[in-house]
Amino acid sequence: MKNTKKNISIEKLHPFENHPYKVQDNEEMDALAESIKMHGVVSPIIVRPLENTADEYEIISGHRRVMASRKAGITEVPALVVSLDRDAAAIVLVDSNLHREHILPSEKAFAYKMKAEALAHKGYRTDLTSVQVAPKLATEQIAEDAGTSKDTIKRYIRLTNLIPEILQYVDDGRIAFTPAVELSYLNEQEQYDLLEQMELNDCTPSLSQACRFKKMSGEEGLTPEVIATVMSEEKANQREMFKVPMERIRKYVPNANTKQAEDFVMKACEHYRRYLIRQRDRER
Repeated sequence: MKNTKKNISIEKLHPFENHPYKVQDNEEMDALAESIKMHGVVSPIIVRPLENTADEYEIISGHRRVMASRKAGITEVPALVVSLDRDAAAIVLVDSNLHREHILPSEKAFAYKMKAEALAHKGYRTDLTSVQVAPKLATEQIAEDAGTSKDTIKRYIRLTNLIPEILQYVDDGRIAFTPAVELSYLNEQEQYDLLEQMELNDCTPSLSQACRFKKMSGEEGLTPEVIATVMSEEKANQREMFKVPMERIRKYVPNANTKQAEDFVMKACEHYRRYLIRQRDRER
């Protein structure tokens, strides 16, 4: 089958199964919907025919454009229909999104894992010594495509072993990348025990604490009591914190994550500071 361009009803389009990128209904989506309402979908989405179905398609590239089109009241979108198997389509999906300006750590993690698995299915040699290590040559290819090192790719893929709640802390910028990689070696129950302490004390582990947790998990078992003791230690670089409940600013930034809300508050403070300076200058 040759690649073809055609208009396709949105109702016949289906998201790519388990695709790693979050399609959020936020201000950027509203802006895209407004642009599509005025100019239409300028760049065709990329789809492939769904197997064993008639005239139904799986989106490879264009999930955001499809959602924005729905919001804009558009019923059909231009599409490039390609003949790709699941693995080839997964590779295209990952590569077509990595150029985005804002990509969450969790998105990179699951995207790299998806591409590594797709490349492995296509014959790339894997490291059979550990089921938790991504295919060696696959990670080298991904690193080359992404312009980074294969070790960085493997470390991102490790993040997929985190429970969703801790991974959200990483996306929100509350846990740094390197400590998060160390925490990914804890088993599920240990991670939930750690999460309980994080929420109870409103704190996150430092790199040193994360490394200790990893070592204790592998050697002697990591009990809730040990986690509580370690997390109660004062960190050398611990700083005084001023906190504002998200509920108080949610109406101003309804779809923001913690990091975006923090940035909004800081910009608002800066604008208000400049306002006070102007007021003071006028009164002189």
